[in-house]
Amino acid sequence: MKEFSLYLSYPFVRYAVIVGILIALCSSLLGVILVLKRFSFIGDGLSHVAFGAVSVATVFNLTDNMVLVLPVTVIAAIFLLKGGTGGKIKGDASIAMMSVGALALGYLAMNVFSSGANLAGDVCTTLFGSTSILTLTKEKVMLCIILSIIVIATFILFYNKIFAVTFDENFAVATGINTKKYNLLIAVIIAVIVVLAMNLVGSLLISALVVFPALASMCVFKSFLSVTISSAVFSVVCTGIGLFISVLLGSPVGATIVCIDILAFSIFYLIGRMKR
Repeated sequence: MKEFSLYLSYPFVRYAVIVGILIALCSSLLGVILVLKRFSFIGDGLSHVAFGAVSVATVFNLTDNMVLVLPVTVIAAIFLLKGGTGGKIKGDASIAMMSVGALALGYLAMNVFSSGANLAGDVCTTLFGSTSILTLTKEKVMLCIILSIIVIATFILFYNKIFAVTFDENFAVATGINTKKYNLLIAVIIAVIVVLAMNLVGSLLISALVVFPALASMCVFKSFLSVTISSAVFSVVCTGIGLFISVLLGSPVGATIVCIDILAFSIFYLIGRMKR
């Protein structure tokens, strides 16, 4: 514990802890919605789109890749949610097409146009979040804090509407709720969280950050509110433990957090089985 306290005296470690906790909290709130709407795999598809956008931003040497990555990911999220509900290409197929296509285009762009010498290292960092969480600047931390506060405030403010749209969209329409507007809101939130989470766990592991807390909580709790609260606590605690272990042992941050999620999910699953 003394060694970790020593590490906390360094700004980059404090930045990593702050950003990691905020991303975990936002991802857990989103995960409950996506799992209940049967869109749990959308995070994986969008993360690959974000990877493609990051690759293009790297090729053009953009100093702030958020300028390109966030709008592209938001547009992709809107397309995927619309395709999943009423498009000719249904949800799972459109996610698969966009996921594979963006991943291939991103890797091709980095290979053909990249001027950097360490291509493998750049790709590995983007895919698995190897060290990017420990190299955050103060500006990126502030941006993450602002976006996280917006996401959490939006979820709390529109909780009842999101609840209605998540559980029964047809009933929500019948009661006069503009479901298109709230699905658009959910799509934007998804995109923001995916872009933020790339710094923490990388583009290949984002789905774990979104899905595990929600599924674990559903094993033990039944109501939407209790599952949401449990998911938030689960995600924050697991991310905190993962960051703690990663800093002390020097292990990859994203992979460590996901492994802690898997272990905690197993415990919740056993508790749920015992309750039944």
